[in-house]
This record gives sequence, structure tokens and C-alpha cells, in this order.
Amino acid sequence: MDERSIEATESDVLDKLRRHIRILVDIGRLSMEDADIERFLDKAVLQIARAVEIHHVKILQYRPDTSDLLLMAGVGWKKGVVRTATLSVDFRSPPGRAFQTAEPVSIRDFGEQEEFVRSELLAEHGIVAVSNVPVLIGGAAWGVLEVDSTKPRDFSQDTTEFLTAAAALIGAALRRDARPDEHARLMAAIAEAQKGQILLREMQHRVKNNFQLVLSSISIQKRRYPDPESHRALDHVASRINAISLAHDQLAPRQEGQIVRLSHYIRALCSAIRNQVEEIEIDVECDELELTIDRALPVGLILNETAMNSIKHAFGAKSGRIKVNLVGGVGFGEARLTVSDNGRGIQNPNENGSGLKLIASLARQIGGTVDQNSGDAGTTTTLTFPLIT
Repeated sequence: MDERSIEATESDVLDKLRRHIRILVDIGRLSMEDADIERFLDKAVLQIARAVEIHHVKILQYRPDTSDLLLMAGVGWKKGVVRTATLSVDFRSPPGRAFQTAEPVSIRDFGEQEEFVRSELLAEHGIVAVSNVPVLIGGAAWGVLEVDSTKPRDFSQDTTEFLTAAAALIGAALRRDARPDEHARLMAAIAEAQKGQILLREMQHRVKNNFQLVLSSISIQKRRYPDPESHRALDHVASRINAISLAHDQLAPRQEGQIVRLSHYIRALCSAIRNQVEEIEIDVECDELELTIDRALPVGLILNETAMNSIKHAFGAKSGRIKVNLVGGVGFGEARLTVSDNGRGIQNPNENGSGLKLIASLARQIGGTVDQNSGDAGTTTTLTFPLIT
């Protein structure tokens, strides 16, 4: 490369850097001027598209009740997509990985890798390359900022740093929008119930941070051990951690302790499991029940383990359906969780398998019992447990 070419390259880099700085300033100014948070997000994605010279940009918000990422704001997408389309928080989803680990995730070309799955939304719009950064509030992930390219693209460190800075400005605006005025803050500090909610939110942020660190470590280990068997084992561990994380998302303060809305938890967990696989449907029916966090977690982990076993063994290459049913008022103050599939039944069951041992151990923790029936019409696992709050 001759001296003139080097000077031109350096000039291009400086021009890009100046453009990034100008647009970051504009985003910061918009966040202060526009009190309507949705309108601010709509303007922010336009500015980000200008900065990275890309046609498709979106901001995704995590929804605990459904365990998915809602496309809150976007540019370049077909009519009806913004504020309706959802994406998975699964580890194989690029925005899901960015959300769960609170780390950037970039893919040069989906066709060149097998670790991540391209969503139907991206396929419909011809997207082949993406870059994701988490949007953080108080250190915990609120959602994800993603830019999408219809051509293979190497996202440079400069681009990742710009997106990270833009996500930080978005996070600051979201936090400011959620903050009550000074009078309301003082009144909330006086009200005991409101104080409990504030403390709970703070605890949830810290717990979410810890889960992000663990999931980030799993992501690193997946890169160190590329063989499929190791990936399957690590993905299974990640699914269990996510099941625990979802329970904390459903916490509600009560005088008697930290209560999980069990029906909300199970629906969110089933949504998360459904988003991990194709051709598998999950039907959910739940009574509106509540449990303390230490009793809800084993129920959620048993559901996660049972559903993942069905997905892994019951259907083979075929499509299938899993039904999840939670009912209260069973027997003497008990509840019953039933997970059934329409698969091929358990072939050569291993009674000493780690999954079955884990399910039995979790059931004992809450004084429950587990029964499993399997045949040609499928497998049904039933957990009966005392409904104690």
C-alpha cells in the first residue's frame, strides 16, 4: 500500500470516528429532549442506522412474563413488525446470547457458522450478518441493540464500541424514564411496601448480573470445546441456569417472604423452552398459584428437565407436541404439574441417568412425588407437591 492509500485509509477512519461522535451527541440530546420513551427509541434507531451505514436496526426489550425479546423500536423492517415481533432469549439466538451474557455478539455470515440459529424474522428480511450489544440498566441487561446486514460484514471493533456507547445512552434514558420525580421518591421511601419493591428490584438486578457472569463463562467454554457433545452438555447446563433466572424475574414481595407467581413462571419457562427448538409446540394450562422462591425453583427445574428430555428423546426428526398442566386443589392442599408428550415413548430407559436422579432429588426437596408413564402414545411425567407458601 502506497503512502497516498495509507493517508486515504486514515482519513476514512477519522471521518467515521467523527460521524460516530456526532451521532452519539445527537442521541444524548434526543434522550434529554423527548419525554416519550417510545418516540426517543424510534429516533435513536434512525441515528444508529446512519452511523453504521446499515438499513436494519432494532432495539429489543426483554419481557420476563413471556421470556422473549420484543422488538420495541426498529428501522428497515416490514410494516407490522415493530412492537409486535419477538425473538428468543435462547443461547443459540444471537440477541439471546447477548442478553444472557451481557456481552457483544457479532456474526459475519450465518452461512459460515453453526453455533447460532438465524430467526425467521431475519431470514424473511434477507439478513445474513448481525451485531448485538446488551442494553444495561444498573448493570443488568434490559434488552439488546442489534444492527443487521443483508450482506456478509465484518463488524469492526470501532463499530462494536459505537454500539456499546449508543446502548449505554439508551440505558440511561430508560433508567431516567423509569425514575419517579423527587416527591414520589421521598413518598416511596416512607411507604414500607414500596421500599420492599425497591429492594426487590435491586436484588433482582444483582442476581441477574450473577447469572450473566455464569452464562458468559459457559459461552467461553463452548468456544474452548467445539465438539458437539460438549456443546450439548453446556447448553443443557445453560438451560437449567436460565430456569433459575426466570424464577427470580417473577418474584413479588409479600409479608411472608419472596413469592413467585408460579403460573407466570411456568408460562415464561415454557416460552423459553419453545424458543429453543423448531417443530415442537408447547401447550400450557395453569391455575393461578403462588409459591415461595425456594419451593418454586425445584418445580421449574423439574419442568425444564422433563421438557428437555422430551425434546431430546421423544420425537426424533419428527415434529411433536408437549402439554404442560398445573392445577391446585388436588388432594389435601396439594398441586399437580403434568408434562406429557406425544412422542415415541422412552426407548431403553436408564434409571440411573442424571436427569431422572435430578428430578427425583428436586421432588424430595419440596416433599413431592414424581410418577412417569411411557408407551407408544408418548410419555407423561407427573409431579405432585404440597402447596405451601
